[in-house]
Amino acid sequence: MKLLHRPAWMKISPAYVLPIVPTTHGGTLDVPVAGDQGVPVVSVPLRQVISAYINLMKPHVTVLLLGITVAAMVIVHGSLPALGLVIATLLGGAMAAGSANCINCYIDRDIDQVMSRTQRRSLPAGRVQPRQALLFGFALGIGSFLVLTLFVNLLSAVLSAAAIVFYVVVYTMWLKRTTTQNIVIGGAAGAVPVLVGWAAVTNSLSLTAILLFAIIFFWTPPHFWALALLIHKDYERAHIPMLPVVKGEHETRRQVFLYSILLLAITLLPYVTQRMGILYLIGAVLLGGILVYMALRLLMDHTKKWARTLFWYSNCYLAVLFAVMVIDRVLLH
Repeated sequence: MKLLHRPAWMKISPAYVLPIVPTTHGGTLDVPVAGDQGVPVVSVPLRQVISAYINLMKPHVTVLLLGITVAAMVIVHGSLPALGLVIATLLGGAMAAGSANCINCYIDRDIDQVMSRTQRRSLPAGRVQPRQALLFGFALGIGSFLVLTLFVNLLSAVLSAAAIVFYVVVYTMWLKRTTTQNIVIGGAAGAVPVLVGWAAVTNSLSLTAILLFAIIFFWTPPHFWALALLIHKDYERAHIPMLPVVKGEHETRRQVFLYSILLLAITLLPYVTQRMGILYLIGAVLLGGILVYMALRLLMDHTKKWARTLFWYSNCYLAVLFAVMVIDRVLLH
């Protein structure tokens, strides 16, 4: 398979001609539509500018990560910790996730133009200039480190910073365009928020925190490969070596099934190690059993129906599983 010859950060697309300039006039920003002199200036409502920058942070992804962060804090504390600590941790976590996503959008702006799923993002749509997106990403990262260091603790700040570096350098700049294992290894970045939440309360890590990390890590491949089955033509056009593109749909479905079984086994470990109670065990078995059933149907049915269903359910699965952990921890311990 032919891959991209140059990394995204070396490419400058002529389509990015819409700089966001902070010149306000009654709730709007004056925005030149091109870099040449004499070109008219367009007034853009301030809310659209804010929306464009928020879009760079991928809020739909960040919300799930923040929910997991709070769940980890409640699990280790046995109840909701001090509100100030929760707010500071969530603010720092949101900024860290936003930083990683902004820089990811900057690096991937060339392939985002090609993929129909991502063409409406702020950079390929021309709502933000690449340089400004990059600076915004760096600013969020620095801000996240400061917030977590000053108002939470240094360990949580270091973990968040490490997640940003891993997601940007290891996943986005290296794995994503070179190996079918990109999602498997890169999933570690998405599992770090649970460690951040744990460290925010205890200023340390433990076996339970590692088990929670492992659950998210092994959840990522079946979740994302289900999506990849739905949009594999996008990845093919962008020359991204996702599993369905390189190994085919049947192998991808088989891997989803195997990882779903492995995930079910991993979710039982918190009960085996006596970190969780019987309520969690029942929830983990039921939720994991449904996921394995869907993965089996996906393996047997070659239409996209079960890929779509499994992708939707996997989002709900993770949220509900952590909710069950919280209930088990608060009510039974």
